[in-house]
Amino acid sequence: MVRHFAEKSLVVASHNAGKVREIRELLAPFGIETVSAGDLGLPEPEETGATFQANAELKALAAAKAADRPALADDSGLCVEALNGAPGIQSARWAGPQKDFDFAMERIRLGLVEEGTLNTRAHFIAGLALAWPDGHVEYFEGRVDGELVWPPRGLLGFGYDPMFVPDGHEQTFGEMEPAKKHAMSHRAHAFRQLVDACFKG
Repeated sequence: MVRHFAEKSLVVASHNAGKVREIRELLAPFGIETVSAGDLGLPEPEETGATFQANAELKALAAAKAADRPALADDSGLCVEALNGAPGIQSARWAGPQKDFDFAMERIRLGLVEEGTLNTRAHFIAGLALAWPDGHVEYFEGRVDGELVWPPRGLLGFGYDPMFVPDGHEQTFGEMEPAKKHAMSHRAHAFRQLVDACFKG
């Protein structure tokens, strides 16, 4: 049975400022107080999982147990069709230790050039894991499909957002106002499932 979230606060189990900001904005309507793992000085666990779910659950459980309160973790990434789904769960690591996503987006462009393909199809996946200190976890996953563009466009969003145009739109995620992106993003799809299951009723 799905566990209902009854607490007043939770840890956003991330050190990524853009991701923390986006999750906080999604949680704002529910009056839930949030603090990030970075604010608490919690270490970043090594992401040893082979799937988005495994890594999201790993991060959420580590933060929940360390902070002794519920924690919400996201594991998300860009999956490029012509690159056999890469960078996928390696999306953050493609940006290197400096989190240089300009470099990561260039890696994708060069990879497509090397493949000699005109296929620019890609999708974002977001896995959200809500964990409690006793080890209970709820997991939800969202996806959004689209096309890659070059050069990247827009200074909003974060990560690979400036090179991704969701299906049915002309703006990249990097050009969209946050409210518009939140209405359709992979993280928003997963978050709606989380809200319906754990926050309502």
